[in-house]
Amino acid sequence: MIFNIAIILITLLYIVILELSKNVLAGWAIAVIAAVLMLALKNTIMKSITHKSLSTCLMWLVFIAILVLNYKLTAPPFKRVPAVDNKNPKVTEEITIDQGVLTGVYNADRSVKVYAGIPYAAPPVGDLRFKEPQAPLPWDGVLACDHFGPMAMQPRSSALYDSLSHIIGWNDYRIEFGDEYREEMSEDCLYLNVFSPEKESDELLPVIFYIHGGSLTTGQPSYTEYRGEDLAKKGVVFVNIAYRLGVFGYYASDDLKAESPNGTTGNYGLLDQIAALKWVRENIEAFGGNPDRITIAGESAGASSVNAICVSPLTDGLFNYAIAESSGIVAKKPFHTFRSYDEAVEQGNIVKEEFSVSSSDELRSIPAEKLVKTSANNSAMTLDGYAIAEMPYLTYEKGNNHEKALLNGFNTKEADAFMLGTKATKENYVELLSEDLGSYAEEMADVLPYDAVERDEYIIIDKKGEAKGSLNAAYSAMWFTYSHYVWTNYMIQQNKPVYEYYFTKTNSRISNHHAGELPYAYGNLHRHAGNYDESDFELSEIMQNYWVNFVKTGNPNGEGLPEWPLVTSDSQLLLQLDNKIEPVTDPNLPLYEVIDHYMDSAE
Repeated sequence: MIFNIAIILITLLYIVILELSKNVLAGWAIAVIAAVLMLALKNTIMKSITHKSLSTCLMWLVFIAILVLNYKLTAPPFKRVPAVDNKNPKVTEEITIDQGVLTGVYNADRSVKVYAGIPYAAPPVGDLRFKEPQAPLPWDGVLACDHFGPMAMQPRSSALYDSLSHIIGWNDYRIEFGDEYREEMSEDCLYLNVFSPEKESDELLPVIFYIHGGSLTTGQPSYTEYRGEDLAKKGVVFVNIAYRLGVFGYYASDDLKAESPNGTTGNYGLLDQIAALKWVRENIEAFGGNPDRITIAGESAGASSVNAICVSPLTDGLFNYAIAESSGIVAKKPFHTFRSYDEAVEQGNIVKEEFSVSSSDELRSIPAEKLVKTSANNSAMTLDGYAIAEMPYLTYEKGNNHEKALLNGFNTKEADAFMLGTKATKENYVELLSEDLGSYAEEMADVLPYDAVERDEYIIIDKKGEAKGSLNAAYSAMWFTYSHYVWTNYMIQQNKPVYEYYFTKTNSRISNHHAGELPYAYGNLHRHAGNYDESDFELSEIMQNYWVNFVKTGNPNGEGLPEWPLVTSDSQLLLQLDNKIEPVTDPNLPLYEVIDHYMDSAE
């Protein structure tokens, strides 16, 4: 009896592991068949043999061996992600661009046409690894753009780990049939996706050019939060892109600089983004978009990339407006996503030492699957003198940045998820602050004491134990919100329209942590409907309208929307996005004063 119960429980647990690991359904069937055979053989064999305990052990070994082998043999295959959720979607009419003829697919209600996996540059493989993006190759026949391109090379965890993170961290795991695969990953990743409304317009529509985040080391445009179907329904053409990441996108070396016709290295991912922007400028009219009305947008490292595009001498005249969420590189000494040329080359040397090569050309022969595992830190853009000509803040001080209007902002708990593994106490609080603020850590501790949570002096932090809440608040300001404070003030000085938000809405999914605003602003709450209520969908509708209005006019305001005030030198109010939408003072202003002092000392 105990044997039978054990077999049943182990089989059920095993099937749960197969589901979380996204193994193909055949694995489930094999597990059930193996369990049934075990139960049948146990009753038969036990009646006819003498050494029952030995036989039982052998049966267990065989059963476990079958399960292990089955787990490996039925591992999820690698596939490209479908462009739309509906099965067997209707194919769009053919579109002709310089590269060739292509088709897309319609979404479920046929309100949006999606063209996924369009190559915007030549595959950056072989001799093109560590080179500026090259012109896209033409194709023969009709290219079916019905699946997203492969995700860029990046470190990634197992399917089992990913599933557990969605259960524990995101609270949005769902059992679905048809998702038994893993997304294809390749160095050949330079593809973009276009979402355009089916309803024809008398005039060409404004365009959103979206850059995904992920610390410049992870991420893919197929991610549901980056889909543009809902915004397209509101009368814009939405484009998102993949670009080279990590060592493939931001590796730097002196020999590559000497090899480059432009004298550049360390910004291949940024140059990919610029190449994609130029492709959109040249081709978007075929999809109903207006090449003269492009807004660049991004979140986290995507927002830092937006900031870089705003200052790059290569992008003048390619876009009108900018949307930046939760990051930027305009501080005098950016805390992340940006580095000096020497810092970049130092990390590049680590890569060469790691793979025992003396030149970057030798690295081109290293398989991508091995190179991606480098321990070197390639999560930052490089001051290369070409794509980024000078420190970004200097470009803003000269008024040479390109955006004509800016919508930007941040969330309440930007740093909390990044600080999960950090233990903060009364004793080490200043030491932890000094890792990024140096000698100004004491001043920050005076403004934001370790026990500020207990004193309830700062409404921006929750109770997370002694010192941890204060540390999270300090790092949220340093790493994420300060850049928006600086960026906004430069726009004010230039007398350019700037609107800033403060997202505080809570929910059972990402809440108001880093990236929590994304599904609201881009209309993807419905993909995780169980984690959101009516108030969330109401806020999402308002935010989508703000974003679309801004893309159309450079002003988020419109009929039926709460007034979003311009940020001015006289009234530096942010718009709080929550159940109640109203102008508020930035709660981090006292922290910015300390960071200003640190930045001034770093010049």
